Amino acid sequence: MKPLLLIDVDGPLNPYAAKAQRRPEGYGTHRMRPTGFTEGRPLRVWLNPDHGAELLALADLYDLVWATTWKDEANDWIGPRLGLPRLPFIDWPVMHGRSPRGTFWKTQYILPYAAGRPFAWIDDDITTMDHEYVDRTYPARTLLMRVDERIGLIRPDFDALADWAA
Repeated sequence: MKPLLLIDVDGPLNPYAAKAQRRPEGYGTHRMRPTGFTEGRPLRVWLNPDHGAELLALADLYDLVWATTWKDEANDWIGPRLGLPRLPFIDWPVMHGRSPRGTFWKTQYILPYAAGRPFAWIDDDITTMDHEYVDRTYPARTLLMRVDERIGLIRPDFDALADWAA
């Protein structure tokens, strides 16, 4: 069984924290109206179409899963712009807030979702506490990769993901 690749959108695929006038090279601007953005201006999302091919190449090594607050809407708004097929997604029972362990809120849901399978997780909110908690409690191999929300995924990140899965 292949490990899971748990994919966050905002940060890794959408470097939302980059300066508005300095969009990272290779990214295009998309205006979107996912749930919750019905009033005012559409949400600005930067996406790099090369990331779709990179993720599809990793699909030989991983089972790809959306691990984003976009939930299934990532399949409607993000995936098609990157050339990705519909992917399974984690349906967070509660989004945001604090974890009772001091970890990022997603961590408490990712571990049961992974259900003992090895996984790599790319997100801009992974902390040292997440690494420590997962290392201490999770029975399988993991790779928690924090991605800079000003830059997004870069070539060394894709190489590290491929190397880890191999």
